[in-house]
Amino acid sequence: MLVVQKFGGSSVRDAERVMNVARLVTETYKKGNDVVVVVSAQGDTTDDLIAKAKELNARASKREMDMLMAAGEQISIALLAMAIDSLGCPAISLLGWQAGFETNSTYSAARIKRVNPERIRAELDKRRIVIVAGFQGLNKYDDVTTLGRGGSDTSAVAIAASMHADLCQIYTDVEGVYTADPRKIPGARKLEEITYDEMLEMATSGAQVLNNRSVEMAKKYNVELEVLSSLKWVPGTKVKEVTQVEKMMIKGVAKDDDVARVSIVALPDNPGIAFKVFSRVAKAHICVDNILQSVGRDGTKDIAFTVPAKDAEDAVESLREYCEAKGAASLDYDTNVAKISVIGAGMETHEGVAADMFAALAAANINIQMISSSEIRVSVLVDKKDADKAVEAVHRQFFGE
Repeated sequence: MLVVQKFGGSSVRDAERVMNVARLVTETYKKGNDVVVVVSAQGDTTDDLIAKAKELNARASKREMDMLMAAGEQISIALLAMAIDSLGCPAISLLGWQAGFETNSTYSAARIKRVNPERIRAELDKRRIVIVAGFQGLNKYDDVTTLGRGGSDTSAVAIAASMHADLCQIYTDVEGVYTADPRKIPGARKLEEITYDEMLEMATSGAQVLNNRSVEMAKKYNVELEVLSSLKWVPGTKVKEVTQVEKMMIKGVAKDDDVARVSIVALPDNPGIAFKVFSRVAKAHICVDNILQSVGRDGTKDIAFTVPAKDAEDAVESLREYCEAKGAASLDYDTNVAKISVIGAGMETHEGVAADMFAALAAANINIQMISSSEIRVSVLVDKKDADKAVEAVHRQFFGE
């Protein structure tokens, strides 16, 4: 049986945690399994490296940032290999490019083009535990690239997909997928299972258990995931195509406070304006989420949309020349916002979910700035200062105390 296991930064943040992971990995190995381990940088290493870069150059090139940030995972894999070796099991650490990760050339947010697992297979044939640096690969110019925040999840799923692994386990500091962040909402409940689509919406909406790109890949290649704790050896949450029918229609409430609202006021109310706006944002490789367009008045209309907070300035710059040429009254962004989402596959056949969500927010005296929805999600934009209170109010509405 081939098992891929991924451990995040909190799971390997210090020597004690690294030894704990080593024991967990070797237990899996001793059961006769082939084991590939994907590891993130320790604790706050990535944030520390970013801070060091900003001390020297606030606008360092993304290529050099990738060279810097890839160092974090290199430390983790070597330390874990040493820990496993101390427990009497053979292990070898591999950087992303050594493990066969080929990516495109979008530095800091690279996409995996393919994984050639030949080296991994060769090491497994020698009965070694293979430890791979997550979050990184190599482009056609032989430059190191990184996959963006949460990229180690994507690395693990990519290996599982390319090698047809029997199971891909994502270890975190919580015991599975919950209806809300259990560290902030005491009444949050752990789910035994959740569909790919529900998990994707939760990840996209700010739940930090799994990276959304990893869920997309798992769904595409039918990789069964299990989210579980590296600290407590208890059953986790299975993520798969179909789950058992449950009474629980809503699967979770998620918060994303790493967003920004971009606003354009008084654009000409002409056909094709929205296309021209969002095509420019797309060319800047920026993902857009909630979109709100006002009813035209006096020959103009307003457009507002949300993007990741880190991309807000670039989004505005991509639109500045066009908006000035069209005579827009203003173009700016606001990062003091947060997105609150309710997710559940049963929503599409049950009316009143949005009304219940809005009622909870109204009772908590929280103003809604924007609304968007899909078949299995309703999201609202609120002031960032109200985000935690909003999650608590909405969670109480659907799940009780």
